[in-house]
Amino acid sequence: MNRLKQRYQTEVVPQLTKELGIKNAFSVPKLEKVVLNMGVVDMPQNPRARMAIIENVVEQFQVITGQHPQITKAKKSIAGFKLREGEPLGVMVTLRGERMWEFVDKLISTALPRVRDFTGISRTAFDGHGNYNLGISEQIVFPEIVFDSIESVRGLQITFVTNTNSNEQSFALLKALGMPFAKEEVKE
Repeated sequence: MNRLKQRYQTEVVPQLTKELGIKNAFSVPKLEKVVLNMGVVDMPQNPRARMAIIENVVEQFQVITGQHPQITKAKKSIAGFKLREGEPLGVMVTLRGERMWEFVDKLISTALPRVRDFTGISRTAFDGHGNYNLGISEQIVFPEIVFDSIESVRGLQITFVTNTNSNEQSFALLKALGMPFAKEEVKE
């Protein structure tokens, strides 16, 4: 069993039942899934070069998550962006269960501390439905990525989906799991 999942069951659930005033342990907020998404915007016009870039990003996602990602494709043609319907735009992967817990543990303990000039993650990136969105500007913060094997440094989007509709409960859950939120600014 993953150490973060074990910590959630033994420490976080009792802490949140007291903190949030929840009587039933099954009503405590929990992570349902984590979705990673990376868009590829610097695509060349050559189809072979385009597929080589996408394959490189797919390999990076497999190394980071341990799961094969899905290639996202354009739904419409947009002439201004020189984009045709069906062309690859990026990759995404949805993590659940043990892989989700392993990824979140690695993100909190290893990847986020490697971010340059890191002062904590934003407290305001909740969507109003209890989900949290985190943007990372460089995929090289993950220790598995070998810098020489990547074709270009890209950012990625991470979405934490919880089973609650409350931003406050979701914040309490992520904070209890160890997410390094930035300190609140004092307004005068």
